[in-house]
Amino acid sequence: MSHHHKKPLIPFTAIIGQDQMKKALVLNAINPTIGGVLIRGEKGTAKSTAVRSLAEILPMITVVPGCPFSCDPKKESEFCELCAEKKKQKSLPNPKDQQIRVVNLPVGATEDRVVGTIDIERALKEGIKALEPGILADANRGILYIDEVNLLDDHVVDVLLDAAAMGVNTVEREGISFSHPSRFILIGTMNPEEGELRPQLLDRFGLQVSVEALDNPDERMAIVKTSEEFLKDPDTFRQKFKRKQKDIAKKIRKAIKILPSVTISDDLVRKAVDVCIGLGVRTHRAEITIVRTAKTIAAFDGRKTVNQDDLREAIELALPHRMRRRPFEEPKVDPEKLDDLMNEPSQNQENQQDNPPDQPPSDQQESKGQNQQSEPENRTDPSASQGNAPKEQQVFRIGSPIDPDKIKSPDRRTVEKRYAPGRRFDTNGGDRRGQYIGAEKRPTGRDIALDATIRAVSPYQKMRLSDSLAIVIRSDEVLQKKRIGKTATATLFVVDASGSMGVEQRMEAAKGAIFSLLEDSYQNRDRVGLVAFRGEAADLVLPLTSSIDLAYHRLSELPTGGKTPLAAGLQKALTTLMHEKQKYPSLLPLLVLITDGRANVGNGGKLKDEIALIADDLVKAGIETVIIDTESKQKGGFSIQLGFCPFIAQRTQGRYFQMSDLTASDLTCATVLGMNTSVA
Repeated sequence: MSHHHKKPLIPFTAIIGQDQMKKALVLNAINPTIGGVLIRGEKGTAKSTAVRSLAEILPMITVVPGCPFSCDPKKESEFCELCAEKKKQKSLPNPKDQQIRVVNLPVGATEDRVVGTIDIERALKEGIKALEPGILADANRGILYIDEVNLLDDHVVDVLLDAAAMGVNTVEREGISFSHPSRFILIGTMNPEEGELRPQLLDRFGLQVSVEALDNPDERMAIVKTSEEFLKDPDTFRQKFKRKQKDIAKKIRKAIKILPSVTISDDLVRKAVDVCIGLGVRTHRAEITIVRTAKTIAAFDGRKTVNQDDLREAIELALPHRMRRRPFEEPKVDPEKLDDLMNEPSQNQENQQDNPPDQPPSDQQESKGQNQQSEPENRTDPSASQGNAPKEQQVFRIGSPIDPDKIKSPDRRTVEKRYAPGRRFDTNGGDRRGQYIGAEKRPTGRDIALDATIRAVSPYQKMRLSDSLAIVIRSDEVLQKKRIGKTATATLFVVDASGSMGVEQRMEAAKGAIFSLLEDSYQNRDRVGLVAFRGEAADLVLPLTSSIDLAYHRLSELPTGGKTPLAAGLQKALTTLMHEKQKYPSLLPLLVLITDGRANVGNGGKLKDEIALIADDLVKAGIETVIIDTESKQKGGFSIQLGFCPFIAQRTQGRYFQMSDLTASDLTCATVLGMNTSVA
């Protein structure tokens, strides 16, 4: 955690471009009930700079000195327990003004660090149950800034959701319960290439803006000059923007003052409802956020009445992230569709409720979404993708989906001492993350189960009376917390993109299978990557990443043609997964090979021997394998495999499936030649 106002910052008004992002930040500062803002964009687009400089233009807040929760002395009903007790004892200190704080929530923060925990030292030495405040305490009445919010652990996300919804954080640890106010402006930033945000958290953000690098050469030059000038003399640079900073600060203070008196007509509220229904938005939080945002926009402009332009701007900020129903869909509002809905008379909605048309807008949207689900191939135009490419190279559409449950491992084991954000496997975590389910003795550890330890030693305290200690605990009696959490996999798709995959719609079926598995990976927050082999070599088309969207787009564009260097594909996969294991030991490696197995390119030796050696290395590395054979069955169900797929499955102790079985509607079972159930 850190407070960024302690060092010189580039002034908020000095940031070049990104007007929508800056507007969204200011609106949330004026009206925190909007619910925060999510900023999507690639690195180097001024996301963090804007957030950290925002506090400087916001009004000072009055706090109770020494209160770790920055309680407002004018709101006794919202006092923390400490301030309430001081008020009762008439020992509440005189209030003071301070700048709003920007508090960082690190991606790797533990639950205890976020919500607070027990001060163990005071508990042992003084015999009292004292709270050690967490990040949520420090963020009260301030800005909670989460960089890379999409990478947060699930259990931390749940805590944030509860605190944001209730405005109160309750700490329950080691037999005590303590509550304190937790109202903050939630600002998250994320790089979409690192993966999407959980839907539960996504909807909690009131607004969303997407930022991109500026294309205007003059603006980019101005950014360079600004950065250099600030670096050379920060104080002189900041003086240049002193007037602009004061002007926008004054405008914000005025907006805060008039906001309670801003009104919006019933017609515009109905219009907001009509637009949400017409665009197929399924959360009531959308309309509420639109109305609050529109009022705030009017207040920022110095007006007490909301107009249609305010409403439209609010819609463009509040709806994009709420319209995304499936992975791979772009979070944006169609301007033409919005124009049509904004121009429709509001009374139409009442007529629709009494006499529903054959296909209202919401049904159209739903129908469109269903078509995209059942026929994802429509997103890729093969003819457009091929261009002037040689005949042997083709880009095939994405075929029919499969049921991912058909190829899931039946071994739903618990993994020892593993932890990585995800939901694929249960894990007995060796760190301080996960749900506390019990206590145990361990030789080392800092995750002390204080409640269990005290209960265990309590019968011996009469024999251990001490003048300086409230309770005496020997080092060998300290119990550590036993936790359980979830871990993810690193799933690497190894795809045969050779010419033989172009016959009998093999590549279409392969892409359909991968598409289905990508959706499953999205739900389980796995890391995914893509290796394609064709011609003479194998390429890492997509390094392992949390961005399922990026994997989908790379898959859509994957061409087919040339020879089949199967051994090169397996070797590239082995190297990639071994490197990933070194970087992220917590992740479980999984190789999904999709091929017809008809290898015809090697490294000079015997193909079968080369493939066998790589398969043995995969087993030694503890890499679980799934082989999906795209070679078709012969008539009557009789199958003669000409490729290496059954051999690879046997050699790697992996799970073997035929594509024809996975895509058939009457599938009953798949062939399992063996399974590697060990997890190192």
